[in-house]
Amino acid sequence: MKRAGVPARAFVLVAALLGACTQDPTRSTATNASSVRPTTSAHVTPGTFAELNALQREANALNSPLAAHEFYRRRFEQSEGGLRNLIAQVLAANEAELGDYERAVLRFPLGAPGLRGAPAALPDRDTHRAVNAADGIAALARERRIVVVNEAHHAAQTRVLTLQLLPKLRDLGYTHLAVEGLDERDREIATRGYPVQASGTYLREPLYAEIVRRALRLGYVVVPYESARPQADADTREEDQAQHIVERVFRAAPDARLLVHAGYAHAHERTGYLDAEPMALRLKRKTGFDPLTIDQTLLRPIEPAREYRDYRELLRRFAIAAPGILVAKRDGAAWSLEPGYYDVSVVLPPPAKLIVGRPDWLTLGGTRAPVAIDVDLSAAHLPCLIEARHAGENDKAVPADRELVERDATQAVLFLAPGDYRLSAVDASGSVFLRRSLRVD
Repeated sequence: MKRAGVPARAFVLVAALLGACTQDPTRSTATNASSVRPTTSAHVTPGTFAELNALQREANALNSPLAAHEFYRRRFEQSEGGLRNLIAQVLAANEAELGDYERAVLRFPLGAPGLRGAPAALPDRDTHRAVNAADGIAALARERRIVVVNEAHHAAQTRVLTLQLLPKLRDLGYTHLAVEGLDERDREIATRGYPVQASGTYLREPLYAEIVRRALRLGYVVVPYESARPQADADTREEDQAQHIVERVFRAAPDARLLVHAGYAHAHERTGYLDAEPMALRLKRKTGFDPLTIDQTLLRPIEPAREYRDYRELLRRFAIAAPGILVAKRDGAAWSLEPGYYDVSVVLPPPAKLIVGRPDWLTLGGTRAPVAIDVDLSAAHLPCLIEARHAGENDKAVPADRELVERDATQAVLFLAPGDYRLSAVDASGSVFLRRSLRVD
């Protein structure tokens, strides 16, 4: 089992995590700024990026995801300054790809940025109520042509909402899904029906892959929209993204209704967090359609010192135990922490519990259940990945779920929907040392 080659524009992964796709950590501050190592121009130089690119080339030549993970982990421990910060971001995304979701968030706990203006007043229970995020957004999307949802690339919890929105928006007549992480060179994905390791860097993570897999099953036309220019600056990248959506969605199907899954500030309708006008603003201008824009990167669990200062108060005040949005009781208007930048703020709660170290939000609202996988893992096979692929998909398919196991264990836990799977275990050398069928009822 060999790791798929990284596209020529693999640099986009790093740029995305750094600022072109984020809420600009180059200028951000967290609640406790003294506890944060910000990525600043003093730390990151063109030479630093060159160093990282060289490391990426070495990692890409390795023969398994685990070998690449160990490579980045060692380099992280050996590095310092800006390079260490960059490697932390790549390593966090890699850990999410391997199903180690809690560690990924802790590895790169990008704090809530300093807001570009005064935040909106905190809503009160007398005037607002919390509603299920997917239900509430679907209601708001009923009269729209475009919905843009963002994510934090290393925090896979921010992908659950899009999964839940897909069937609801399809029922409303939405026809297209535009996916930032999809590599445009995978031209067989629609006929194949599922992503493979070469479908895109982010799509190697099981939940991102499931977004595309489910969209295709529901009959969406799935289109890539990332810039194909490896050295694109921020302005070029935002323009390319917006223009690709116009050409591949609305020019091809003028009556289309579109869901966009984007990263961080690409979903903004106002400049401020990027060094360019963001994609959603350009898309609004080019199409004449006012998109419904949704942020779920700010009000999410990180660690108390780095979370947005009122995040825990919102959880307490509205008893939020599942992803929610806040709407006015008077007219149903959605609350946004930063009105003008995006229309709706999603509040993501922390896991209610961990199941063998894995967050319970992996049940995906009850559509999946934790399945204990009995394995006999000796030190000779560690670390390893336990993976479950849909029975009808090939060995290059992104798994439905996978777990990274680093210590002696007799049991792993995968979160799976009912169905038939092929179970496998692969070690750091890329050797598969366990294969069996699995039925989940």
